[in-house]
Amino acid sequence: MTPQFLHEPDAHRYVLRNGDDGAIVAVVDYAVNDSAVSFTRTYTTPMQRGKGFAAQIVKFAVDDVEAASDKRIVPMCWYVADWFEANPERAGLLTR
Repeated sequence: MTPQFLHEPDAHRYVLRNGDDGAIVAVVDYAVNDSAVSFTRTYTTPMQRGKGFAAQIVKFAVDDVEAASDKRIVPMCWYVADWFEANPERAGLLTR
């Protein structure tokens, strides 16, 4: 599988697609507030779970928020909260 990472702002989500056939592998949904981006849900298609794709799309989303804005991140989704616990060097991007 060749991964394809996309930001789909009209749908308020980051998507990891299989670059071979375009099938969605993992998604991070978000909502934008005045000074923050709330990551509200992380989803991986059942057949792709356990392969690290959720971590890859969360990293892509966090990197994009950091590079494209001065907003902070609210980890509303348990998976995103766990990702930040596993990556404490990125905690400076968090807010309540």
